[in-house]
Parts: sequence; C-alpha cells; structure tokens
Amino acid sequence: MSLLSPYADIVARTSPIGKTPIEDLYVKLTVGAAVFFVGLEISYLLIAGLPPIDKPWVDGTDFVLGRDFLNTWMGGRSAFFGGPAPWFDLHVYNQALQQMLGTRYQDHYWSYPPDLMLFIWPLGLMPYLPAYIAWCVVGIALYLLACSNAIPRDRLLFVAVAPGIAICVFFGQNGFYTSALLVGGLTCLDRRPILAGILFGILTIKPQLGLMLPVMLLLERRWTTIASAMITTAVLVAATAMWFGWSIWIEFWQKIVPQQEWLTVHGKGVLFAVVSSVFYGGRMMHLPLSVDWALQYIVSALAFAAVVWTYWKRRDPALSLALLVTATFLFTPYILNYDMVVFGFVVALLRERADNTWRDHQLLIAVWSLPVTMMLSALVSFPLAPIVLITFAVHLVWRIAQADACNVGRSPELSTAVAA
Repeated sequence: MSLLSPYADIVARTSPIGKTPIEDLYVKLTVGAAVFFVGLEISYLLIAGLPPIDKPWVDGTDFVLGRDFLNTWMGGRSAFFGGPAPWFDLHVYNQALQQMLGTRYQDHYWSYPPDLMLFIWPLGLMPYLPAYIAWCVVGIALYLLACSNAIPRDRLLFVAVAPGIAICVFFGQNGFYTSALLVGGLTCLDRRPILAGILFGILTIKPQLGLMLPVMLLLERRWTTIASAMITTAVLVAATAMWFGWSIWIEFWQKIVPQQEWLTVHGKGVLFAVVSSVFYGGRMMHLPLSVDWALQYIVSALAFAAVVWTYWKRRDPALSLALLVTATFLFTPYILNYDMVVFGFVVALLRERADNTWRDHQLLIAVWSLPVTMMLSALVSFPLAPIVLITFAVHLVWRIAQADACNVGRSPELSTAVAA
C-alpha cells in the first residue's frame, strides 16, 4: 500500500477509464521531453567534446561538464582537508579553481551550508566524471522513488523526462535531491510523520525550498513532524561542527549569507534566464530596484496568505500540495529553474483529475515546461516564470474554493472520503 493513501487514492479515483485525447497529449509530451533530454545532452557533448574521466576539464563551451556540479565535487574533496571554509572566500575559491582549470575559467560562487558535507563527501573519493554520473543517476532514482509513493508507475516516465530534470542534469545541480526530500516528506506526513520530519530537516541544505513548510505544519498541528525536523536539523548542525569545528557555521553566516544577498541584488547574465522570482522578473524588465523589491514583498505576502488560507482547515489535499509548492517559488526572491524538478510531481499528481478543464491542462503544461520556456523567454527579456507561477497559484486558490463550495451540503461521510 502507498505511504500516502490520500494522494494515491485521489489519483486512482479521478483517473478516467480508457485513453482520451488529453492522455494522448501527455504521451506526446513525454516522448517530446525524452527526445529533448537526450538531444540536449548529445548536442552538448558534440559541441563541448568528451571530457577525461579523472579530472574536470574546460570544454568547448568554456565550462566543465556538469557546470555547477564542480562546486559539489570540490565540496566533497574539501571534506578530507579541513572542510569547505576556505571556499567561503570568493577569491580563495576561484584561485583554487583557476589553478586546476586555468586562469580564464569563470568565477564560481560557493553557496551551500556546511551540513551538505555530511552527504556529498563520498563524491570527493571519486574521479570527476564518474562522480557526476553517479550524482545524476542516484538523484533521479531517489526522486522517482519519492514520487512513486503517490504516482502510478506508468506515469513515472512522464516525471523522469520532465524538462526540470533535463535542466538539472545539464547544470549538474541538486534539484532532484531537494525535490525528493520535499516530495518524500509531504507524502510521508500521514503514515510516517517522523520520517517526514527527518526529510524536512535534511532539506535545510536548500532552505528556501522549505520556507512554507513551518506554516503548513503548524496549521495542521503536525507536532511529531515538527519535533522530528527540529531534532534532525540540530543533529546535522552539531555533526558538522564536530567534524569541522563550530567556527565553520560562524564563517558561513559572516561570508556566505552576505555574498548571497549581494548576488540576489547584483547578479546578472545567465541568472536572468534561470531565476524564477518576481524580483528577478522586475530586474529583467529594468524596473527600479525599489519597485522590484516592492513587487516581491507584495507577492511574498500574498503567497504566505494563500498557504495560511489553504491549510487553515482540511481542504483538497492534492490541490493544497500544489499550492504549497507554487507559493514556495513565489515567496522567495532567489530560486531557480533547476529547483523546479518538483513541479514534475505536481503536474503528474493533478493531470488526470476528472474535474480538470482544458484551462487546467494548459496551466499544468505551462508549469511542467517552465524550466525551459522561461530561459527562452529571457532572450527577449520577458519574465515568463513569475507570470506563469502567479497565474497557476491564483487558479489553484480558485479551484480549492470551488471544491469547498461543492462540499457544502454533503454528508459528513462523503466530505471525509473526498478529503481523505
């Protein structure tokens, strides 16, 4: 039996019998996404050239294969040489990279909290290319395992080839790991609350993805999960301090946090194509910085209010989960398209509901493809990501309200069955 019967039961209960034109559309999208995934990687290798196995190599695109995975690999190696504290200094870190890759290599920023070392140190024992391949294969497998708690097996291919996965592999990022933690925690809440808290505690390696979780957990009075998450976080902090010393956390707050704040305000170039926030949407349109922040604060407040309203009482669980994830992306000013792996799960969860309209499917497809389409729209300085996410969130609130209205007047037994 699934770990999350509410979501699994909803999928089974609302899936139409037989193949429909909408189902044919999703099959075509799956095939198209798979072709894109394979084509992207093959095209990159044809342009960049095959890298050596034993070390990072600046390829024909002036990057290394896996791009941002270089940070993760360097972090794994640092675990055996006193920890990543030296990498907190931008100049020291890039001097180390340039000594290895050449003086023309572009600057990289180290931005991960120190407790990440507890999970990535094995990569430091491996040559670069095998480490990158293992990183991607294990990450995708864990994400699909988390999704399988609520998604039928015949729909996992749709999740596996989603554009967010392709982008995450291309950039060598951790989106499939953080999405596995988020999805796994949400799908374990009812059956395994302690495990859910452990997964949420580990998610502190990417804290912006968990900003809405305390709101939901408090409103639903998930005290066991809250305690489990707090204990897990404390254990991670203490274990990291025991390994590298308490000073590593002090240096992190003194150096990395201000660096990330500076990067949020002053970052440019490719960040305009991959950051999905309202703040960056305003920056892309060259609005005054004060206006950018004002827009972000307004949307953040509305996203927070939407989550509070949604979880103030028990509502449709699948729609509520979708709104929680979407509000997370709207709440923070710095979140990227490779973090959107989780939307593959959201769309797979909602796509076969019997109450879907053509408008619902249009929005689901728009969100599913957003990690790629937002990069294309950035070429003409159009902030597609915040527009799609705001539209999707507003529509989810409307659907949840409609579901509430439909439940008015039903017998308690029937209402409980729908909510469960």
